[in-house]
Amino acid sequence: SVSSGGLFPTGSHEYEVFRFALSHHQDIPKLVPQVDMLNIGNSFAMTYAFCSQFSKGVYAIIGLYDRKTVNMLMSFCGALHVCFVTPSFPIEASNQFVIQLRPELQDALVSVIDHYKWTKFVFLYILSKGLAVLQKVLDTAAEKNWLVTSVNLETMTEAAFMKVFQDLDKKKEGQIVIDCEMEKLTSILKLIASHGKNLKSYHYILANLGFLDIDLTDFRTGGANVTGFQLVNYTDHNVSRIIQQWMEFDSKDTKVPRKMLKARALTYDGVSVMSAAFQNLRKQRIDISRRGNAGDCLANPPAPWGQGIDIQRALQQVRIEGMTGHIQFNEKGRRTNYTVSVLELGPDGPKKSLTHWSIYFHPQVGYWNEDESYVNTATYSHVGNDTTGLQNRTYIVTTILESPYVMLKKNHDQLTGNEKYEGYCVELAAEIAKHVGYRYKLEIVSDGKYGARDPDSKMWNGMVGELVYGKADVAVAPLTITLVREEVIDFSKPFMSLGISIMIKKPQKSKPGVFSFLDPLAYEIWMCIVFAYIGVSVVLFLVSRFSPYEWHAEDFEDGQEQQQQQQTPQQQQQQNQEQTNEFGIFNSLWFSLGAFMQQGCDISPRSLSGRIVGGVWWFFTLIIISSYTANLAAFLTVERMVSPIESAEDLAKQTEIAYGTLDAGSTKEFFRRSKIAVFEKMWSYMKSADTSVFVKTTDEGVLRVRKSKGKYAYLLESTMNEYIEQRKPCDTMKVGGNLDSKGYGIATPKGSPLRNPVNLAVLKLNEQGLLDKLKNKWWYDKGECGSGGGDSKDKTSALSLSNVAGVFYILIGGLGLAMLVALVEFCYKSRTESRRMKQSISDAMRTSTLTRMSGNGSGGENGRIVTHDFPKSMQTLPCMSHAAGMGLSATGM
Repeated sequence: SVSSGGLFPTGSHEYEVFRFALSHHQDIPKLVPQVDMLNIGNSFAMTYAFCSQFSKGVYAIIGLYDRKTVNMLMSFCGALHVCFVTPSFPIEASNQFVIQLRPELQDALVSVIDHYKWTKFVFLYILSKGLAVLQKVLDTAAEKNWLVTSVNLETMTEAAFMKVFQDLDKKKEGQIVIDCEMEKLTSILKLIASHGKNLKSYHYILANLGFLDIDLTDFRTGGANVTGFQLVNYTDHNVSRIIQQWMEFDSKDTKVPRKMLKARALTYDGVSVMSAAFQNLRKQRIDISRRGNAGDCLANPPAPWGQGIDIQRALQQVRIEGMTGHIQFNEKGRRTNYTVSVLELGPDGPKKSLTHWSIYFHPQVGYWNEDESYVNTATYSHVGNDTTGLQNRTYIVTTILESPYVMLKKNHDQLTGNEKYEGYCVELAAEIAKHVGYRYKLEIVSDGKYGARDPDSKMWNGMVGELVYGKADVAVAPLTITLVREEVIDFSKPFMSLGISIMIKKPQKSKPGVFSFLDPLAYEIWMCIVFAYIGVSVVLFLVSRFSPYEWHAEDFEDGQEQQQQQQTPQQQQQQNQEQTNEFGIFNSLWFSLGAFMQQGCDISPRSLSGRIVGGVWWFFTLIIISSYTANLAAFLTVERMVSPIESAEDLAKQTEIAYGTLDAGSTKEFFRRSKIAVFEKMWSYMKSADTSVFVKTTDEGVLRVRKSKGKYAYLLESTMNEYIEQRKPCDTMKVGGNLDSKGYGIATPKGSPLRNPVNLAVLKLNEQGLLDKLKNKWWYDKGECGSGGGDSKDKTSALSLSNVAGVFYILIGGLGLAMLVALVEFCYKSRTESRRMKQSISDAMRTSTLTRMSGNGSGGENGRIVTHDFPKSMQTLPCMSHAAGMGLSATGM
């Protein structure tokens, strides 16, 4: 356990949040709290509490400060090397032992002010929060010639405060920045609303990171424009889960509000940072224990804590995702690499419910981070009259019958108007009309064409022609955005991106081989592993022979020790000089094999050179085995379909599979005009093929793919490729990526008042995810081959015997080989014994067999092995696992 201190204001609820956070961080080392509730503005009380906790041996302290006590805390932390983790307002002074959880806001504020192009505004602030933000604004104002009126709210009366707004009204200016803590900010906003200064003519920027925690109902009804910053993303799944747990938390204080505000989220993240830091120290085995008396914090000279530097480094090195986003610190203990959302309030903003909040606000209009500065993401217009008058007429929407974009319903004869049609573009036209606010009528283009210019008459046909000549107001169809079309009509942003793709007949699934467990590594790698195994074993044998530290005197048995005592001193000295080396060539091979199989071995190198060989071999086997294991599951459990081609490059390299396009279309023109080498080669093949590879219709091309048994590939637009893939008989598939990039857009005549509203509607639908939802509905949900591609996807299934049959073959072969080797050894030993005992081989084999089968062959006193009949080299079993060694001792072998 690690003792962690806490300094929280009296009457606040931060201690309950601290307890709640500790209940979520029970990992070892466990944080044990030492908490004091006090007046953080009282320097004496803060000094006493800090020293008291330091003497109790806390490792780090989490708490709050204010402008009066911040310097005192920084002095103590710097002198005693005690880290102070705080969610309070950030300070400019650099003290590496003060870890500031709250990000700095001044850079984001200046970027937003610059984005709105403010040159004259009022800056309202309070001193208790510090002057860092004000100083940054004034410095920037001097650089950009801004006129800033700074007002200290702590020294102003209500009458003087309203005098500021009266002056703004006279100058017809209403741009105000308010820099206050949450409690003071709430009272100021209520005062502003009570005096009617929440009208449309005012624009407020709230320099606070909890925009969604503020009640702005009065400002919504008044119509004022309010911009603010948000640090906590309440829509994040993890944040929502923590908030739900906080609402269910059994608090001792029944008056604790259940809102997880910004300050409380920072306190929660502070505990997370401390827990992560101490866990990292434990993993690194850094000793930070406090032994004996912790010392006096008021000693002169101060005695800093020796392990404080380690804890400070661990805290600054924390990288986690918390309730307030990405948490990371620089060398000064300040937050870095964070993102702040920028939100706006508007009179017609959508209502969004955030668990226990309900607030009216516009969607996120931008964000700010250190790398990109302010990035504007607003997709709506501040001008409210863009679509005035659009509701007074019915607009003609031209389209084309093309599955699945526009199709006739089965009972279309019984229906009239727009109800006769269904499809992707039918629903898209309805959504756009709903967002823009106009009535419309769907009409199918008379000539059934998309639109091209006649080279002779220079007249446009198809849907483009109907827009150019005023027969239609909008075209909602799979109409490709091109340069020549853009010259005569206007396109919206693309509602669908696509490109030329390759369609082939779906190949059959490959059957797993007997030795499929070898597939995770290539054949070349297996051969290299074998050579590496032999090479390492040989090198280990050589370095063991050359190194004097691998040679050692042989241990003697009891009988040999008695013989040695009877020998003369010269004989004993000569015998003591006999040394052995365990790393013969076979033991070297066995050591390398044991390491590769991750089973270990009882012998290990003694010399430095031998250990270097062993170390690099262990590292090699670690990487190889890890890589093999990572790929093995996928190769054994996933049924794969072997595709003959994977890209356009594969098509261009071969001539066995023919490929072609629509005879008259943009795809054929793409290859004819392309200057890319691969596409030029493909075009050269297509135009010179003996049998024509071009088809007259898309249906003909699809039918040719299905009947060619994998010998024909059709090049068409990716959206149609994906749609056909979901149609029965489900025997086609898309391979590779798109060869080019283009998009479908909604077209309007040049200068149409519908252009901007339709464009904004498309962007809004895209951000809301409705376009993707429509595509999934008409491509996959209504597909006939299963969701998300059906059989075209790899499926994970249970392992069958065919997947691992090779392993059993190797096991049976190894067992048979072992029996064969044992028989050879037995025959060889029997022959040796027959020569030594001057017997026939059959008698020696019979004697050995009877001796072993009777169970007395391993006899000898006290179960010890009788080895005097065996050569010395056969008396040692140097390389076996510990379990095997124990087994030998127990059985008397």
